[in-house]
Amino acid sequence: MDAFYASVEQRDDPALRGLPVAVGGSSARGVVAAASYEARRFGVRSAMPSLTARRLCPDLVFVRPRFEVYRAVSEQIRAVFAEHTPQIEPLSLDEAYLDVTENLQGIASATEIAQRIRAAIRERTGLTASAGVSYNKFLAKLASDHRKPDGLFVITPRMGPGFVEDLPVGRFHGIGPKTAARMNRLGIQTGLDLRQQSLAALQAEFGKAGAFYHAIARGEDHRPVQAHRLRKSVGAETTFSQDLAEFAALREALRPLTAKVWEHVARHSLQGRTVTLKVKFSDFRQITRSQSSALPVGSLAELEGIATQLLGGVLPPPRGIRLLGVTLSALGGERDGAAEQMTLAF
Repeated sequence: MDAFYASVEQRDDPALRGLPVAVGGSSARGVVAAASYEARRFGVRSAMPSLTARRLCPDLVFVRPRFEVYRAVSEQIRAVFAEHTPQIEPLSLDEAYLDVTENLQGIASATEIAQRIRAAIRERTGLTASAGVSYNKFLAKLASDHRKPDGLFVITPRMGPGFVEDLPVGRFHGIGPKTAARMNRLGIQTGLDLRQQSLAALQAEFGKAGAFYHAIARGEDHRPVQAHRLRKSVGAETTFSQDLAEFAALREALRPLTAKVWEHVARHSLQGRTVTLKVKFSDFRQITRSQSSALPVGSLAELEGIATQLLGGVLPPPRGIRLLGVTLSALGGERDGAAEQMTLAF
């Protein structure tokens, strides 16, 4: 979806259309969750501190997120997908991989399927979607970003290796900013530079990920679309309006976080064995502390107790604490599948 959260807000409030809109908190500790394309022209991006966004775009309009609305719209979009294939791998509320090799409507062209899906989404939700069509997940993701917003781009098997050559490695899905910077320091700037590295050299430098980098530089990606994936972890976090340092205040701040996590795992009949506490200090230095056990965490009280114990281990803090987060991981449940990380918005 194109600027999903912001587009939903502009759809539902005509006064916001054409304006630079940021979904998120406007306070000194706020963060941009999504930015409209009008805001992006000023350099505003998701995960950017709100103060930075405001400096880049003084006329930026902040809107508080409405996640229940976004989830409802996401279900409408997912229903469109399901009319064409059961092979749907969600990445987030607004993005998914679809394997349409064998599709429910017997359409011979993947491009035609993408066109029909985009048209149905626009008709039912009033929103635009961009689609990438290709022979593997890596290239389909690149293609989906190539003509945004409201775009459709196809990368055929003949085009694949050449399409990758000229792209900066920082544009590759699966290569984050830190890894891209590391590659740049090694003289790897583009897909062609990456392709010229041997498998052995990449594995020596990047470990297990080296084989993946070696493959995608050649337009290869053999990962299947996984329709039923078990989440690896679920977490919640919050940023305080003022730094906290006292144990009592921090313990009180933990309670809604653990409750949010436990509500999710209980609703989905999941069990987890590892509790992780995330702490971000006033200077933005971040630490985590974890505790694992042989048996799953059995109750909200147990989850809260472990998180509180981990909190006690980092106190007194060297400086004020601006953010706390709690994650329950090593999840298991009634469903089988591959792993996926998930963080709940709090």
